[in-house]
Amino acid sequence: MLLAFLCVGMLCGEDGILGISFNDYQLTENVCTAALILIIFYGGFGTKWSAAKPVAGRAILLSTVGVFLTAVAVGGFCHIVLHVGLLESLLIGSVISSTDAASVFSILRAKKLNLKYGTASLLEVESGSNDPMAYMLTLLLIAYIQSGGMNIWEAGLSLVIQLSVGAIAGFLLGRLAVLIINKIDIDNESLYPILLLATAFFTFAATTLCKGNGYLAVYIAGLVVGNAKIVHKKSMGTFFDGFAWLWQIVMFLTLG
Repeated sequence: MLLAFLCVGMLCGEDGILGISFNDYQLTENVCTAALILIIFYGGFGTKWSAAKPVAGRAILLSTVGVFLTAVAVGGFCHIVLHVGLLESLLIGSVISSTDAASVFSILRAKKLNLKYGTASLLEVESGSNDPMAYMLTLLLIAYIQSGGMNIWEAGLSLVIQLSVGAIAGFLLGRLAVLIINKIDIDNESLYPILLLATAFFTFAATTLCKGNGYLAVYIAGLVVGNAKIVHKKSMGTFFDGFAWLWQIVMFLTLG
């Protein structure tokens, strides 16, 4: 379905049948960021900690070392087979080294696959936490290509800060969201999902301002809220399920 909407977007574009002129990259980035916040938060919200805990170590290994090795492998292929420059090849590998969280979550949730060895939880945790590594590799290579140099220590420190701040902020803001939802008294039950939606966006914004990785924070916040006892939890899950699908469609249509 997501591939279909990607194709629809391409057909509607300026090189497609309708010929709609659209080249606003900033708007595209904003739409995709908003969509990913919702999709990743819902992914964490629907993940059982009892299933995610045993695979957390392997997921972190995949989202760091695995992403690096993927970038090197793809870069080597582009350089040797496609005859692209070495640095440009590594940049291509870095850009596509992380899995697309939207696709991973939607496929695993829609198909309800009965995978062995905790593979579903492993994939979900990995796809929710692999952005910082790919992000840093991409920035480093762009900086190296533009200026001809890079500071490895600064890059490593920035990666550690992003992961640490993102994890801590996600946990603390997730706990705060649980406290607010359970303590606040809203007459209209339908407003509780909107409140949770606002906390997801706030978590991303606050973490990003503190130099942490907002996507990792959003995933962990969703994990904390989803595994806590909160009021109207079932209706919130139903709301986010439909809303996440809507934003997946919007994102892939915009990208197309």
